Amino acid sequence: MRLSLLPIFVSLMPLAEIAGFIVVGKMIGVWATLGLVILSVLLGAVLLRIQGIGILQRISAESRNGGDPGREMVHGAMIVVAAFFLMLPGFISDIIGLLLFIPAVRDLAWTVLRKRIVVVGNSRAFRRGQGPDASPQGRPRNPETVVDLDETDFHREPNRNSPWSDQKRLKD
Repeated sequence: MRLSLLPIFVSLMPLAEIAGFIVVGKMIGVWATLGLVILSVLLGAVLLRIQGIGILQRISAESRNGGDPGREMVHGAMIVVAAFFLMLPGFISDIIGLLLFIPAVRDLAWTVLRKRIVVVGNSRAFRRGQGPDASPQGRPRNPETVVDLDETDFHREPNRNSPWSDQKRLKD
């Protein structure tokens, strides 16, 4: 959607929602319509909680494994938007929200948005094969490699001028 069409969409959306309330209210009645609106708010909150925790776990797993968590982050953002649409009163926004909770629809949106989104990270998970923990071949070093030093190999004199020193020196 072009950004120039966004104000038109935002201004016409409430009118479409009101028309949807009138049509559904005539078909099933006022109390049933209000019940559906309250049910959609509760459904949005529950789905956000359930799906949101799962997305956070998948983002964490992707980051730990050194993968690109961009897809999972975009899915998480779409789930938040979907829950927001479900919590808005209106049936058109509910349909949009329910569609965004479907993983296939989110994958379709991800293929469209992938070229426009850049994920930048500064942790070791994003820099696999670089830095002090990597071998020259780009593979992580064995984390169980231990360098055993005894007291003759490593000895440090305490800094008596340090504010954290136990042996503080008083200046005249």
